[in-house]
Amino acid sequence: MKKIALYGFVVFFVAAGIAHFTLESFFLTAMPEWIPFRLTIIYLSGIAEILMAIGLFFKNTRKKAGILIAVFLICIFPVNIYMAFIPEKFDIPGYIFWLRLPLQVLFIWWVLKIRKY
Repeated sequence: MKKIALYGFVVFFVAAGIAHFTLESFFLTAMPEWIPFRLTIIYLSGIAEILMAIGLFFKNTRKKAGILIAVFLICIFPVNIYMAFIPEKFDIPGYIFWLRLPLQVLFIWWVLKIRKY
């Protein structure tokens, strides 16, 4: 079960990183317009997500990668809040963004748990 939790998170985070390149318009909409270099930030954060997920895959880098991912998830939390307040910009029901906020806590717990395996 531990391996499933670990590999599941790795796949989830790699997919999220790839999404930064395949759904860039979604991510651009998710960021306030006043933020400079939005597209660069989107690409760099996608690369970071993929690299951190790969770091989770290896036992000797798993603890550090898990902490980095937890910090990363905390840092992007304001973007998730912003999205909850602007649901009209997306083709997704607004309540989904509000449900996503507590899920972020679950993702943080999940990655901190699997970094110990």
